[in-house]
Amino acid sequence: MHKKRIFSGVQPTGNLHLGNYLGAIQNFVNLQNKFECIYCVVDLHAITNRQNPKELKSNTLETIASFIASGLNVEKNIIFNQASVSAHSELAWIFNCVARIGWMNRMTQFKEKAGKNKENASVGLLVYPNLMAADILIYKATHVPVGEDQKQHLELTRDIAKKFNNDFNCQDFFPIVEPLISNEMARVMSLRDGKKKMSKSEDSDFSRINLKDGKDLIDQKIRKAKTDNDPIPEQLSGLKNRYEAANLISIYASINNIEVSKVLDEFGGKNFSTFKSKLSESVVEKICPIGNEITKLLKDKSYLNGILEKGAKKAELIAKNNLKEIYNIVGLTKYI
Repeated sequence: MHKKRIFSGVQPTGNLHLGNYLGAIQNFVNLQNKFECIYCVVDLHAITNRQNPKELKSNTLETIASFIASGLNVEKNIIFNQASVSAHSELAWIFNCVARIGWMNRMTQFKEKAGKNKENASVGLLVYPNLMAADILIYKATHVPVGEDQKQHLELTRDIAKKFNNDFNCQDFFPIVEPLISNEMARVMSLRDGKKKMSKSEDSDFSRINLKDGKDLIDQKIRKAKTDNDPIPEQLSGLKNRYEAANLISIYASINNIEVSKVLDEFGGKNFSTFKSKLSESVVEKICPIGNEITKLLKDKSYLNGILEKGAKKAELIAKNNLKEIYNIVGLTKYI
């Protein structure tokens, strides 16, 4: 039996936004009271695309600050950055030799990110699902919180674990990881296009609410958020194909931790100007204290670096012991 353990990683892209908070970080905070949790800033994943080195380091600290400001307990959880624990990369290479090229070619996110320029994409972009599998399995994590867009990568992690266990006749060495699927309605979409996920990469800053946005800017962004001309429906069926309306109502429900049906009971038949005012109040109340704390934490970089160092040491203790077993199973010799 494997000890119940959560692993999850967030890329250090900087300017984490409401989608990151509602879709992942808020869930991390809830899970820390139920599981042993390992939360990682996956900086190695970030370099599959060209990064400014100074910005990458800065963004790593900002991501850690966002974790803490949102309520993650640095004593209860292991919080660190991926590059600090070399076992991730070492196991990823072994998984490069276990996974099949056909598996990589089927990954939807690679097709989307590489686009028509597939031949010029980095090898890292193609095989980073193997590194993701290594991130999880080096700690023998049993559960991973994922959104719908990450389910395919988690399925790959399960396939790699099964193949490794079978190839090396070590049944149950790696656990078959279970997904913890976030509530579908917590998937936050762009404020300018309800069919697109909220993202830092979208050109308009008015497409997202950043965790460091102030009250006035949040008010402005929500007032200008795209909607339609119809009133808010009274039934869930009335949200069908109304992507922007559904998104704003979903955000309100998630921020206030209530069902969408309850939101419709309260606002059904009303216009969006009334609803947006209430939505803005809820977002400001939740996000502004987090943003203020992020700003405060970023003024003490030695404190944040200390958290990374302490977390890396804890993570390495687990990873190093597991890697020693893995090397022995595979037949590799490592002198330490």
